[in-house]
Amino acid sequence: MKTNENTEPSQPLRRLNPLNDFLFYKTMGEKGDEPQLTGFLNAVLVPSGRKPIETVEILDKKIYVKDLLLGKSCSLDVRAVLSDGTRVNIEVQVKDKRNMDRRTLFYWSKMYTETLNEGEDYARLPDTIAINILGYDFPRGGGVHTRFRLREVSDPLLELTSAMEIHFINVVKWRGQADRDFAGNPLHRWLAWLDPKSPPGLIEEVKGMDGAIAYADDRQTFVISDADAREVYEALQKAERDRRSEIAFAVEAAVAEWQGVAADKEAEIERLRARLAELGG
Repeated sequence: MKTNENTEPSQPLRRLNPLNDFLFYKTMGEKGDEPQLTGFLNAVLVPSGRKPIETVEILDKKIYVKDLLLGKSCSLDVRAVLSDGTRVNIEVQVKDKRNMDRRTLFYWSKMYTETLNEGEDYARLPDTIAINILGYDFPRGGGVHTRFRLREVSDPLLELTSAMEIHFINVVKWRGQADRDFAGNPLHRWLAWLDPKSPPGLIEEVKGMDGAIAYADDRQTFVISDADAREVYEALQKAERDRRSEIAFAVEAAVAEWQGVAADKEAEIERLRARLAELGG
């Protein structure tokens, strides 16, 4: 990768978007990113009853190929193993493709089963956690942080196994949450940092309160100083902006068409009323 050492960008970047899946992977998913990844995982998992995580091993199997990334033909999930052997998969999704429930089960199952070789005991399968950071509202009716495990339907206290655990971090719901506890809740600090709409002053505040977030922010700045990485980041940002513009255009066109149909129908109704009046109706 080439580092842009001698040239400055023609225009300064606005705040980097942490929900850009490429940038999130480069910030949290490579060797050396353990401090910020540990901080984030503790913010998500400790409130659910897990002991604080002291060490993580990042499973860095990705090959940085710019053409593949720009073509979106590879997955940019962050994969890690905790000190107790639990495996974790983190994915960022900003597009609602109406398949998040089954998608997360598919990727969870792949990670759950990939460690077991033919003929080995099923007891060797590790606990596996999927964490999804979403830029849209899912699951409907859920809150900022929802967690799912396998439980008996009529008795939620009866759990089948700890092997499956799936989390959803809903950034849209976070934006509407009035009750925020940055001092006492580390996940709130991370959500403030993850939300691209957070004001700069708040970002500086949570960085000052949480060293792991400061590490993550510094890592983003370092990553984007690389010319190739910046090109991928900007291309993916542009693709998302284009997608939103296309949706907005389609909605406006549909509304205009509906209004035109409604106007035609109203004109036809008025014509019929006039004709009825002529007939003495």
